[in-house]
Amino acid sequence: MILASSSRYLVGLIGSGITTSLSPALHEEEADRLGLRYLYQPIDLAELQLGGEAVRDLLVHARLLGYRGLNITHPYKQLVLNHVDELSPEAAAAGAVNTVVFEGGKTTGHNTDAFGFEQNFVRGLFGAATDRIVLLGAGGAGSAVAYALLRLGAARIVVVDPASERADRLAATLQNRFGRDRVTAASPGELPAQLHGADGLVNASPVGMASNPASPASTDLLRDSLWVAEVVYRPLETELLRAARQRGCRTLDGGGMAVFQAAGAFELFTGQKPDAERMLEHFASLVAAEVIAGDGWGLPGQGRHRPL
Repeated sequence: MILASSSRYLVGLIGSGITTSLSPALHEEEADRLGLRYLYQPIDLAELQLGGEAVRDLLVHARLLGYRGLNITHPYKQLVLNHVDELSPEAAAAGAVNTVVFEGGKTTGHNTDAFGFEQNFVRGLFGAATDRIVLLGAGGAGSAVAYALLRLGAARIVVVDPASERADRLAATLQNRFGRDRVTAASPGELPAQLHGADGLVNASPVGMASNPASPASTDLLRDSLWVAEVVYRPLETELLRAARQRGCRTLDGGGMAVFQAAGAFELFTGQKPDAERMLEHFASLVAAEVIAGDGWGLPGQGRHRPL
């Protein structure tokens, strides 16, 4: 953690298709509550018509321009690993960076996604069985979620990704840290067999986002004894979660993860601990406002889902 030497902070977010991100509002509102002058600037590479090769230069220029740090989101959380001076233990273990801090002429990559998922899981799926979990997606979010689940005590995780080499690579990385028997990789064609007898299913892929509104797995594979979690938070109710609730599954949307990872990043940027409960309330109000405005948000369901 860095110690705040000034009450003025310039931070930002690098990603693709992020113009509607709630991160600026979450960060800036909490900073206002804490009496900080804080500007959070989204840098959308898709809108700027730039590719991933621009990330390195953006990190360099942001540091020179006086940025305190940057959040990194889809699809650059793994690419940025090669462009920082050092990694925090969490980022190194997760194999992905979602927060970069500039301090003392050095660029350090952190990962608060794992913390965000852990906090959301404990809050919304407390007591859920974790003997066998199927994880969809081996990208930056999937890496962090797998690391979080293993820290939470998951006995076995099966990683499924359309890019088989990426799933194999993530499984091998986690095996080195947690043991070969706790993480394996499987192909999408093996998903029905892998879900048979599984306790939970986590979608850490971009499938289900507003820009890709589909289910990452056939909803016919769902059963009421399976819990289902998302990292997607826009919309809150994805097609996968909607089908899971209809089948009586215990479910968890990605809203809490988005808030808790933001809280972790905020503390890294400022050295001050934010009020996570207040940020959760603010997030809920932002979602409610956009639902009323008809911006296509899904509302959290009832039943077994524990609302934010």
